[in-house]
Parts: sequence; C-alpha cells; structure tokens
Amino acid sequence: MGNSNKIAVIIVNFNGKEFLGQCLESLQRQVFLNFKIIVVDNSSDDRSVDGLEERFPGVEVMRMDENVGFAAANNYAIKKAEGFQWVALLNPDAIAKPDWLLTLHIAAEKNPRYNFFGSKLIKESSPEQLDGTGDIYHLCGLAWRRDHGAVEKKNSRLAEEIFSPCAAAAMYRRDIVLEVGGFDERFFCYFEDIDLAFRLRLLGHRCLYVPNAKVGHFGSAIAGRRSDFAVYHGHRNMVWTYLKNMPSELLWRGLLQHLLVNFASLIWFSLHGQAGPIFRAKRDALLGLRQTIKQRKSIQKNIKVTSENLKKVLATDWFLPYFKNR
Repeated sequence: MGNSNKIAVIIVNFNGKEFLGQCLESLQRQVFLNFKIIVVDNSSDDRSVDGLEERFPGVEVMRMDENVGFAAANNYAIKKAEGFQWVALLNPDAIAKPDWLLTLHIAAEKNPRYNFFGSKLIKESSPEQLDGTGDIYHLCGLAWRRDHGAVEKKNSRLAEEIFSPCAAAAMYRRDIVLEVGGFDERFFCYFEDIDLAFRLRLLGHRCLYVPNAKVGHFGSAIAGRRSDFAVYHGHRNMVWTYLKNMPSELLWRGLLQHLLVNFASLIWFSLHGQAGPIFRAKRDALLGLRQTIKQRKSIQKNIKVTSENLKKVLATDWFLPYFKNR
C-alpha cells in the first residue's frame, strides 16, 4: 500500500451497519484531503460492508475471517499502512466534523513535541453533552473519560497534555505505534488505548488534547457501555495494564489502592447484577499473570522517563469520578 498520503484513517467495524455509512459520509466531507480510508471488518454478519467499495469509491476494505477484536484488527491495518506518517483511528459509531482531520494535522505540525493526539468527543445523541476530552489514568490503575457528561458549551479546556486519547477518535504517529508493538492483542478490546498510551509514555512520547478536533460519538453503540462483555474485558484488561506498565516505584505506592479498587469493583458490579462478568474478569486476569509478568519485564527494562515525570500525568486524588460514570 505504498503511497505518499499523510494519514491513514482506520475504522474497525463489527456489525456496525446502523452507523458505518454515516461515519464514512463524514469522512467524505473532510476539508483535509491527503488521507486514505481503511475499513477493517471483523467478520460482521449484518452485511454492513456489502458493496462498501461501490458506495464509497477509494475506501479499502480488509475483511477478516473471524472477529479478531479491536486491538488485532487495528494492528493489522497499521502494519499494512506502509508509506503513511500518521494513523487516525475512528470508531464506526463516530461522526467526524468536516475539519477534524485538518485540525489534527495542524496540531501535529505545530506541536512536534507530541506524537499522539486526542479529540473532543460530543454525544451524538445528546449534542449539548460531552462524551469525553481524553482519558484519565489513576495511580491505582483505574481509567475514565474526562468530562464525560459535562455540558459542551461550558467546557473551556484549551489544548493541553493528557494521559491518553480515547481511541474512538485519535491520531498516532505510525512509527511509534509499531515501535511498541501496537495494541496488545490479548486485550481483544477495551482498555487497549490506555495500555498503548502507557507504553508510549514510558518511552517518552506525549499526548496532546486538541479541543477543536471534534467528533460526534454514539458511544458503545455496538458492544454496550455497561454490557457484560464491556465489564469483563474492561476489568480484566485494567489489571493487566497496571501490572505490565506501572514502574516499580509507583506500583508499590499504588498497589494497596489497586487491590482495594478491584475488591470494590467486585462489590459494585455484583450489586448491579453483573457478578458473573466481574468475577470472571478478575479470575482470568489472575490466570493471565504469567504472560503479564513476562511482558512487564520486557517493558520495564526499556523505560526512558522517570517516575516523577510520569506521575505528573497520573491522577492521584480520590477516584469517585470513575464510579460516577459507570
């Protein structure tokens, strides 16, 4: 796929027929033209990609033989996107504003100290509310969407450093994603963007929130925000992310909190009728510890930032906003 386009826009689709067309139409309206659209279909059974190349000429569709998950599908497209400087990820249930790519491109040109970028997500079903302005990562291992549910018009955040973008609408320098091995395919989906951001940060890469890069987002429209599937993968992967990436000094500072958070999650989701998925998540997190520790050894020996510098972009205060947004 060698070419000189600057940005490869990657959309991972699984049974997104209700939304995918709107997403692609929003990309057709972009004022920035130097990009290529790649749709990776995870073996959908709703015919969502049937005839897609005819309806949207120029769109490349990669059809997977099975549902390999969000992480592996993105990795596949990123590796195939040779010749591109940047990869922009967009969920099929996201509607990009016409200047989304142009705004991200300008931000990258003007801010060479930053190598990946987050967008402003607005609730597509409730445009007066924000879906998020980047992801917060807490010392205890929890993560949540910043400003989720806040009034969009009252949000006056400027461009600033964030821990991680939400991968529903984010842009990364392609070479640094390849440098760290891409998304962790064990994760399948959920928390994979936090994990990737953590590994990038440990090598000294930084993330910028770009407030004018706006995207409407239906949000968990396909998998479901509080579904058993989301609870299981999110909470299993939360443990793996923490144990893989947290430098030893900070890990020991936050370990008690991490254990308390896991215990609290068991109680919280059990009281909300999801005892099965939350207990399976923690069981499988423990069963996967051997592989996680192996990954940790590889990651930790290559750290290029100090714990004090990393701590500056971690949340360390009380983490009630996480449970407020469940």
